Amino acid sequence: MPNNKSKITEGDYLDFEEKVADLDSQMKELRRLSSVKGIDYSAEIRRLQQAQVAELKRIYTKLTAWQTVQVARHPKRPLLSDYLDLMVKDFRELHGDRCFGDDHAIITGLGQIGREKVLVIGQNKGRDTKEKIACNFGCANPEGYRKAVAKMKFAEKYNIPVVTLIDTPGAYPGVGAEERGQAQAIAVNLIEMSRLKVPVICIVIGEGGSGGALGIGVGDRLAMLEFAYYSVISPEGCAAILWRDGSQAPDAAEALKLTSRDLYNLKLIDAVIPEPLGGAHRNIHDTVYNVESYIVKTLAALKRTKPENLLENRYKKLRSLGTDTTALLRKKTTERQERIKAALKAIPKKPKRIPARV
Repeated sequence: MPNNKSKITEGDYLDFEEKVADLDSQMKELRRLSSVKGIDYSAEIRRLQQAQVAELKRIYTKLTAWQTVQVARHPKRPLLSDYLDLMVKDFRELHGDRCFGDDHAIITGLGQIGREKVLVIGQNKGRDTKEKIACNFGCANPEGYRKAVAKMKFAEKYNIPVVTLIDTPGAYPGVGAEERGQAQAIAVNLIEMSRLKVPVICIVIGEGGSGGALGIGVGDRLAMLEFAYYSVISPEGCAAILWRDGSQAPDAAEALKLTSRDLYNLKLIDAVIPEPLGGAHRNIHDTVYNVESYIVKTLAALKRTKPENLLENRYKKLRSLGTDTTALLRKKTTERQERIKAALKAIPKKPKRIPARV
């Protein structure tokens, strides 16, 4: 059973949280002196706590895209195992793809969220080194995606809604994975998930990288935690391709528009689930509660929809992705072209030169 009471210790602070770490160390020192000397420092500690809260608000209301990526990768951020322990009642794991093996990077199983019986599918990164190696740091093989789609078809047969929790840097890029049909496995999942006759809710809880995330990311609703990210490629990978320099990752992150705020404004996701002040790693229980509340509320709405309407709405939603952005770009381009034409017409024409008479 993992320790769900996450405690931020020295070394767990991110680069842009230096002042927060300094305030925390001051409070620890005052508590130590209070216990050793018997002096009441409660007023000073409250003042420091207020200053720390104000600093966290200042930082986390203006996070850059690269800082958001760092928060999404925080070592204390809640993982799939935390959600299964705190949110899913009576969870029963289902194993194997009936073809090759059981991929530990993707966990599937039946359980109950609120009062709803659901099939939960999630990507497991692992907490310690041994777990991380066992599940390829959350990078699934083809058998993981085949296991996921097989369990989805099982849920469809018994009219059980599907909930997927996305947290992966990408699909596993090894030779064996390619030999066993990595791309095909993900493609099949995209087709089958678009056709499922049960409600499907997808939530990005940490990293949402490339096709590895998309392989379990097609549904009626796609939501993201506030400081998660969802992108076609990692910022480091994008920087290596465009600039041949991984140090340009912060610029790549800004260009990729990978934050929940950017994606919501582009209408590529349906909702942003708020995180506690300072990120999910500072309060795991509240984060899990927010995710659970979103799932329960959304499932209640989706279950009132007839299966044929559910499929039609899902198809329209998927086909409309990017159309608003394309129309906006076309409008801006047309407006610019008109302005250029008007500016060219406004340029006074030079009078024709009359040849001098000899």
